[in-house]
Amino acid sequence: MRRCPLQYSCLCNTVSFVLVPYGTIEHLHRYAYFTVILSVYISIVFANTLLIVVICVERTLHEPMYVFLCSLFVNEIYGSTALMPQLMTQMFSETHEVSFVLCLLQMFCLYTAASVEYCNLAAMAYDRYVSICKPLHYSVIMNSRRVCGVVSLVWSYSFIRFSLTMSLTLPVAYCGNSVNQVFCDLKHVNSLACSDKYSRNIHNIAAGFLSILVPLVFIVFSYIRILTVCLKMSKQAQRKAISTCTPHIVSLLNLSIGCFFDIVLSRFSTDRVPAALRICLPLYLCFVQPLLNPVMYGVKTSKIRNTQRELLGSVGSLFPPCLLQAQQKTRI
Repeated sequence: MRRCPLQYSCLCNTVSFVLVPYGTIEHLHRYAYFTVILSVYISIVFANTLLIVVICVERTLHEPMYVFLCSLFVNEIYGSTALMPQLMTQMFSETHEVSFVLCLLQMFCLYTAASVEYCNLAAMAYDRYVSICKPLHYSVIMNSRRVCGVVSLVWSYSFIRFSLTMSLTLPVAYCGNSVNQVFCDLKHVNSLACSDKYSRNIHNIAAGFLSILVPLVFIVFSYIRILTVCLKMSKQAQRKAISTCTPHIVSLLNLSIGCFFDIVLSRFSTDRVPAALRICLPLYLCFVQPLLNPVMYGVKTSKIRNTQRELLGSVGSLFPPCLLQAQQKTRI
């Protein structure tokens, strides 16, 4: 039990939170939701792990662009694992409670995953800018030491920033424990605070704005420069540049749509929004983005696609001899 100021001692026995929306789900529907979530989670882990293995195994993919992609795929697994096992567990829970520590851990993981995603896409935008606008200096600018430094900075910046944000914004005392969300969300948890809600909301808005603004500067700068250079290129070179940037732009747009849904739902009244939509929209980013990235980059990037085929083909070629030996043993 956490210690609280004396004036809130009667209200501060909150050691767990109740996730209210689960109580409205019919029992039969829970099996369907559980199956969908499990299928999506397995698909996310399989698709992202496959591409991580492909990038690590194939030496020709040990380039800056693919290192950033590997970081992106690791983050997809990290963010999904922070959310989906808890969703499946809560489907068949009788109390729908989550402890304060686990709630805190989930919020930290989800927010850091979102920040890593955005910062990683910003780093990839800069990488595309250097590749298209300064091809002769690409190997010098994007050397292995600098790339590793950028990846480390993306993760450490996200972890440190959200550690500070959560330590400053989490209330000391709570006047309730009912969270109107299917997972722990900083805005909903802060709404249970006994005092000083306004300053905490202002701090959260400022922190969210900062987390968007810093990567956005790199993204906007990179694409303005890419567009300027592309206008001076031949049509064939323009098509190649567009083809290179398409997966990144699609991923960035999808992330922006998901963040827009989250901001609208967290900052405006949603009383008129159907309950099912209020539950599904916050999960849009967590379900779609981790599947979209491996599909987009696995299909649209020719090097990854070809290496993936070779790897799967070599694995598949191991099975026929095994099956043949098994058949011969059964005949004997």
